[in-house]
Parts: sequence; C-alpha cells; structure tokens
Amino acid sequence: MVQRIATVAFEGIEARAVDVQVQVAPGLPAFHVVGLPDKAVSEARERVRAALIASGLALPARRITVNLAPADLPKEGSQKASKSRGYAVPPLPAVLLSPKIYF
Repeated sequence: MVQRIATVAFEGIEARAVDVQVQVAPGLPAFHVVGLPDKAVSEARERVRAALIASGLALPARRITVNLAPADLPKEGSQKASKSRGYAVPPLPAVLLSPKIYF
C-alpha cells in the first residue's frame, strides 16, 4: 500500500504541488528517493532515520521507496537545510502510517 502526503516545491515565488508517495514493501532493507531529487533532497533518508531514532524507533527492515511526483519537476535543496526539509519531513509520517510495520 502506498501512503501519500502533499507538500510544495518553490520555483521562484511560485509554489507547485508535490505528491510524496511512500511504499514500504518486503524485500532487502533499503531506502530510495526517486523523482528527480538533488543531493540535498536525497539526504532525506538520513533525516528520517535520525527523527525515528530520536523518537525511540528505527527504520523498518523493509524496502522503502519515496517517490516525489511530478517527476518532471526538479526537487532542489540548497546548502541551507531549511529548503530541503520540505522533502525530508513528509516521508516520516508516511512511513509511520504504513500498515504491517513492526518497529
């Protein structure tokens, strides 16, 4: 089952809707971010892992895929963490909402 969370991407002063889709599936443990993320956005996996550990939880030993749609819209972070956090936060509740997850 895919969990969906809505966020936005900024292009100048314009905000465009981004659909964050998270699937937690059986398989080798992995965390992939797809949908044209840049390096800062790809580091979302570390932010999600750190947030779960701070909460006394851990990433499930499953295959986690985070899709940032639409795919044609580049998702950019910057040297400032605040800009890329818009993509790091939505996967966290989606992972927690995924059914059949045992931490």
